[in-house]
Amino acid sequence: MQKNCFVSWSGGKDSCLALYKAMELGYNPVKLFTMFGLEDISSSHRLNEKVIKSQAKSIGIDYIIGKASFNEYEKVFVSNLRIFKEEGINYGIFGDIDLYEHRQWEEKVCDKASMEAVLPLWNRDRKEIVKEFIKLGFKAKIVVVNTKMLDTKFLGQDLSIPLLEEIEKNGADPCGENGEYHTVVYDGPIFKNPVDIEFDYTVIPIEDTWAQIKVQ
Repeated sequence: MQKNCFVSWSGGKDSCLALYKAMELGYNPVKLFTMFGLEDISSSHRLNEKVIKSQAKSIGIDYIIGKASFNEYEKVFVSNLRIFKEEGINYGIFGDIDLYEHRQWEEKVCDKASMEAVLPLWNRDRKEIVKEFIKLGFKAKIVVVNTKMLDTKFLGQDLSIPLLEEIEKNGADPCGENGEYHTVVYDGPIFKNPVDIEFDYTVIPIEDTWAQIKVQ
């Protein structure tokens, strides 16, 4: 029996590696599931639907966007999961590493839809996870930084082992697990071809804490 799953998809490195690892474990990914806020972009990575669609097309998988305000987020998330369940999807793949409150929430929403949450990266060393991502041949750029933790000079840079060392020297977690930075993945072993997206390297401040470059 196929272990059909959806992937909680941010477009960044952790959800991408979680998908890769889930496939290694024998799960059959059926959908990428991305949540947007009311701005028509994903809340943390600030990616629009064109980017998510291009990633899904390059992987060769369906995608779906859920849209919700902060207060309605869980309700909309669970509503989509219940639809997935009716379509024969029994597992949800998540890219969290060691934030237990995230895992608790993911298990809770999956349980509400009679599904099982699977976290392939759980409890692994943060830095080793990013190193593996790079060594596997995935390509990702930093598209958002928390300016209280990282300088905007890191925006637009490709993830590499030397860059991880530089991030660490700046006092930040090299994996960005504390929200120091977010990435977009544009190539790698699960992609049939490089993702059809373009980067605008103009630095755009977001309120007092964040800065981004645009991806289209």
